[in-house]
Amino acid sequence: MILTEADGHCRDLAWMTLALDYAARGAVQGEVPVGAVLLGADGHLLAAAHNTPVQSHDPSAHAEMLVLRQAALVLQNYRLTGATLYVTLEPCVMCIGAMLHARVARLVYAASDPKTGAVESLYHLLEDDRFNHRIVTEGGVLAAPSATLLRNFFRARRRGKGAGEADVATAETGVETGQRSGDAALQS
Repeated sequence: MILTEADGHCRDLAWMTLALDYAARGAVQGEVPVGAVLLGADGHLLAAAHNTPVQSHDPSAHAEMLVLRQAALVLQNYRLTGATLYVTLEPCVMCIGAMLHARVARLVYAASDPKTGAVESLYHLLEDDRFNHRIVTEGGVLAAPSATLLRNFFRARRRGKGAGEADVATAETGVETGQRSGDAALQS
């Protein structure tokens, strides 16, 4: 079977939609709405998660870190060679470091993060030739729904609504299910 570029783009949209679903679940639970999905080298789903630093009292519980941990347990190997990671917000330095160490092959993210983004916004870590691993990167896949989800979350937080308000997760996002720096970065 020969896959075209259009097939790849449709696949990216489908997996990013799932990541957005997880981000929306996080918003309902009072977490900054960032979701991630990790596929194995064979293209099958290994892990999916949303941010949980508030619930877990763990500053490293970013969605990217959680899917890397889950996938490593599934595969019984911290090397995730050939894996593709989808995330709804440009990863931070910590998450990029973990992806490099895990040997993730490809990173696809939605919205840029001018405050902590380590791919293209604040830092350009993956362009550093001193690293012993390269990650193919694509940004901007479903960026608008991701940015809207983040914007709605932080607007509701500023207005003092409860963390689990359903409108935060669903309003204007196209995501129908119910601590990053996205607040300053995505204000309108």
